[in-house]
Amino acid sequence: MKKALFTLAIGNNPMYKAALHSFKHYAQKIGADLIVSDQLHYKIDIVDPKFNASPAWTEKLRIGELLKEYDRVLYVDSDIIIQPDARDIFEMYQDLDTTYWLNEGLIKDRKADISHICNVLGEQNWPSEKNMLTYYNAGVILTSREAGLFEVTNLEELQRLCNEISFYEQSYFNYCLHKHGFKHQGIDKTFNHMDMFGSDGYLEADFIHYAGKGYAKTSRRRDVQFLKDFSAIYDGILPADEIKKLKDEAWQAYLQVIYKKYPLPNMLIKLFTERFVPR
Repeated sequence: MKKALFTLAIGNNPMYKAALHSFKHYAQKIGADLIVSDQLHYKIDIVDPKFNASPAWTEKLRIGELLKEYDRVLYVDSDIIIQPDARDIFEMYQDLDTTYWLNEGLIKDRKADISHICNVLGEQNWPSEKNMLTYYNAGVILTSREAGLFEVTNLEELQRLCNEISFYEQSYFNYCLHKHGFKHQGIDKTFNHMDMFGSDGYLEADFIHYAGKGYAKTSRRRDVQFLKDFSAIYDGILPADEIKKLKDEAWQAYLQVIYKKYPLPNMLIKLFTERFVPR
């Protein structure tokens, strides 16, 4: 069986570089090809969106193209660290006619997001679990050729949605899943652990997802926190100088953001952050 681990990483963000190290390690371990999109293949026009929207999110449509070559594809966001000893998710979830991802609807009420997309594409029956509407997070998606989902998704409908709804590609994939009656199943949170689950024990998860604030005090500190954790997790596995370089790059990028935010001398800001921001 031919397997791929697919991610999107555009630019020189040190967080992405670190994530790719963990993805390469995992792909080699489980016998999958690592596929990285470092440029966009699906042009979408985002103009005055009502919610936060990125043209990069459409790149997940490439899953459908990869399934013409691979039997199974694991998509992983590039703000995730995969543990060196992470279990093989392909072995954990084996049904080829099922798409597997985390049901965040069990934790967060996503009625508003579901309502937004139904207002644009039409009303749709929506399943629920434990009296909460099922809504999957698209940061980790395990799917197969037989599952069918990415045969029906398309750029034209994403264009209709991108300026109108929140999490436009995520909500769209959920909508298509239920509209066409494809099989789906939630994965354990250890394969997509976000800070919505709290920070207790998060470093023990197989896949640590730094969405939103990413276990940091603010979203501005997310990349610094990511590299702090990555350096501890991959200490002794990657060369120390490579880890140090990535941590330094993340720290300098953070300082540039802070310098612009506060009308104080850069030296004073630097001294303050070095003392109070964990890194």
